[in-house]
Amino acid sequence: MVAEMIGAIPAGQGIMDPVAERILIGRDAELEELSSLLGVSSVDGRVVETSPRQHVLLAGDAGVGKTRLLQELAALAGARGWQAYAGHCLDFGDSALPYLPFSEMLDRLVTQLPDVVERVTQLHPALARLLPAGRQGAPDERVEAVDRSQLFAAVHGLLEAVADKAPALVVVEDAHWADQSTRDLLTYLFSRPFVGPVAIVASYRADDLHRRHPLRRQVAEWARVPGVGRVSLDPLGDDDVRHLVATIDPAVRGQERENIVARAEGNAFFVEELVGAAGGPDHWIPDELADVLLVRLDRLGEAARTVVRTAAVSGRRVRHDLLAAVTDLPPNTLDEALRHAVEEHVLVAGEGAYWFRHALLGEAVYDDLLPGERVRLHGRYVEVLADCDGRATSLGSAAELARHARHAHDLPTALVASVRAGDEAAAVGGPDEAAQHYERALAMLGELPTPDDIDPAAVVESCVVALTTAGRPDRAARIAREQLDRLPARTSAAARARVLAAQAMAVGIIDNAELDPLAPSDEALALVPDDDPALRARVLADRALLLHWRGMTDEAQAAGTEALALAERHDLPATASAAATTLTALGKLGDPAELRTALQSVIDRAQASGALSAELQGRYLLARSYQDWGEWPAAEAAFRVGVERAEQAGQPWAPYGFEPRHQLVWVLYVVGRWDEALELLRIARPGSPPVPYAALDGLRQAIRQGRGERVPRRLHRETWPSDGIVPVFTAAVEMIEAGRAGDARDAVVVYDEAVALLTRVWHPWFIARLRLAAVALGVLADAMPGLAAAERTALLADVERLASEGAATISNWDPARGWGPEGHAWEARLTAEALRARWLTGAEVDPVELVEAWRTAERCFAAFGHVLETATVRVALAGILRATGDTAGSARVADLARSAARSLGARPLLDALASPSAGRASPDSESLTPREAEILALVADGRTNGEIGKRLFISTKTVSVHVSNILAKLGAAGRTEAAAIARRRGLL
Repeated sequence: MVAEMIGAIPAGQGIMDPVAERILIGRDAELEELSSLLGVSSVDGRVVETSPRQHVLLAGDAGVGKTRLLQELAALAGARGWQAYAGHCLDFGDSALPYLPFSEMLDRLVTQLPDVVERVTQLHPALARLLPAGRQGAPDERVEAVDRSQLFAAVHGLLEAVADKAPALVVVEDAHWADQSTRDLLTYLFSRPFVGPVAIVASYRADDLHRRHPLRRQVAEWARVPGVGRVSLDPLGDDDVRHLVATIDPAVRGQERENIVARAEGNAFFVEELVGAAGGPDHWIPDELADVLLVRLDRLGEAARTVVRTAAVSGRRVRHDLLAAVTDLPPNTLDEALRHAVEEHVLVAGEGAYWFRHALLGEAVYDDLLPGERVRLHGRYVEVLADCDGRATSLGSAAELARHARHAHDLPTALVASVRAGDEAAAVGGPDEAAQHYERALAMLGELPTPDDIDPAAVVESCVVALTTAGRPDRAARIAREQLDRLPARTSAAARARVLAAQAMAVGIIDNAELDPLAPSDEALALVPDDDPALRARVLADRALLLHWRGMTDEAQAAGTEALALAERHDLPATASAAATTLTALGKLGDPAELRTALQSVIDRAQASGALSAELQGRYLLARSYQDWGEWPAAEAAFRVGVERAEQAGQPWAPYGFEPRHQLVWVLYVVGRWDEALELLRIARPGSPPVPYAALDGLRQAIRQGRGERVPRRLHRETWPSDGIVPVFTAAVEMIEAGRAGDARDAVVVYDEAVALLTRVWHPWFIARLRLAAVALGVLADAMPGLAAAERTALLADVERLASEGAATISNWDPARGWGPEGHAWEARLTAEALRARWLTGAEVDPVELVEAWRTAERCFAAFGHVLETATVRVALAGILRATGDTAGSARVADLARSAARSLGARPLLDALASPSAGRASPDSESLTPREAEILALVADGRTNGEIGKRLFISTKTVSVHVSNILAKLGAAGRTEAAAIARRRGLL
């Protein structure tokens, strides 16, 4: 229908262009709002032709996606039985053609609905005036002196006549270029009700409506007309921009994609242009895009252009007093120039400052400056911002001064300002920004004489601490190693000790067996002067934590006790809190209630002393106490407090700042609140610290996998050596994905790779090995029914090895550390999966033992509260019960699994439940025929259909038919399971 209703417009000219090549992204809400306001609706799939409630004015900046949205609206209208017609206003400057969009629509209607046009023209001869010159025919004396009221009535009558055939959607695009006649005609149509279903949409660029623009007043008048609504098209959200980038060019990803997201600011046109230029410098703007942006400057006077260029050197935003000082223009001249720039939508004013309407506009203006102009203007900013000692004045921050000084090639000023900028950022909870400033300062320290008031060791220490707090300990450790060798010879022993202590903490966070955090800690402790008890206490407190992380309990106890005594003796509350928190953590082996009371005490102490790191550590340990015992509401609440405190302090990636978020997401994943978990995961995106990003993204991929989406076969392998938490979670996802891809052997390879790495990092019997072994066994068991006998025999060796290693993990676990609900659940799952795998290979397995093992796994996971794993266990149990003859029990268990799978949206589980072996009634339960029994015996012996056919002197096709009947009668999913069922029932 829509293709028939819409006339051809050259590609790129309007809303009726084909739209099938790209889906609409990020505009579902706006499309729904438009279709609702205009009356484009349907009920129960039936087209409803009713008069629209109102017309709509659609506003949005240039390039934000108005045309694309209108294309989708036209397609939707056509699909629902509407006619869609569009006319366009064009930018002809002072030579605009009157009524151009309506003339364009009439030209199309003459071709598509000639009878309607002819009938209306007979009633309203003035309509002929709107026809293009080639279609007007001979002059009609009735319309030689037509007045506008007749013409307006003619257009109104035409739209009424068109609507007699079907509801009509009329679109006038780019009304900001409309001539006065077109605007007056729209006023008439908006204010005159239609009898039939006619809906009009007029779109315009909001950023073009400067104060003197003629449409500005007109829009205000239209909006007051009853039946005329307004819809404003805001920029796309960041996730929608990422989706758009992937649609345009899937090869653009990672940091390159994030740069586009940041620079485009939700403008679809800018996204397309920047994707086309992907691969260039971060701040490079394609020439075509720069030309579009800079055309706005041509409308400005000389003074306004000067002010805008000066503002561009400041960046996206500039304060009025700073701009006034740098330009040094008379106040009246400056005010007039700024007013002009604001009215032309180049700058936006507010709260004593100005900023560019779009960041790319500011970039384009800056790039358009000559190199000498840039250096001179940056130098002028330095003159205004710095006092006689090179410090930032009240007109700006140290970060601003540092940037301008760098670009003005004033490196001594830039060095001092960069250090101060780092200190300022660290003080307000901005570790990422602080680290950037400190790293710039360190680079300049290698090129310049060191100023008297800058301590290089203090800068190194601050940089290492900032990077560690920002979630980048690997970079922190590397910078510490590099800079220790570059410190001046005059650096004191205490200063070196502080740098070494910071290095030790950074290395301690990294799970890398090749890096020993205790070596720099030893060296730091040896360098601490005897007369510096505060430094010794701090180094000892850090050392206690490092020893605790490495499981060296006695040594950690000794270091922590000494640190606490020193801190209390010398009134060092923050250090005392840190030591007390670690000492309390060392008591984690005791009664949970006692541990929680002690942890709450150290949390209160840390808060009172302002020791944020100790507070975050205490809160994390308290939450883990609840988590270890499956007390989910309490664990969730405690983790949330940790997340909030870390965010409030600006340290979401810091040690014990990131971990609460990761564990909270895991808790929500376990209890089945996946949408909430995904919301918390929005912080994790490319450009985030790599290890925390990998850990969080591993959980995101687990949720996606649980819902049946394809996930990568290799997940964040580059970060596996840096933190064991990443392979612990991602290896399981990889194994399951390998199984779904029909590559069960690869699941074993993934298991072995993860275990080998984590054995080096931790020890051979780390507790997560039990879960990894159980998951791998499950993948092998799932694969058995589809394998030939030789393949099953080969995998059976892996089954026995994995079962043995899982059992060894259990036996080597320290009994004093307790065995919580999760441990019991995975222990039961390991046993159950091993039995299932053996059973499916045809090995002798007691059916009663098999069922009881899976019943135990079901009880344990239900008690643990893991919704997905409980449902997964029930799917397997339902199949086993069905195969062993308990169809009623199988159906009950399958129903429970199905309910959970639906609540999660777990499509793979729902698909598994649809198989005959998962609880559905078998289509035919009669006994096997003699020939089928004969064939079943050969199937159980591992024979192929071809081998069976030769043995019995029948065709392979006939064998295939018999095998299908056997599977249906036994309710088996495959040949191996059929053989196992037959053995259990004594049919062989």
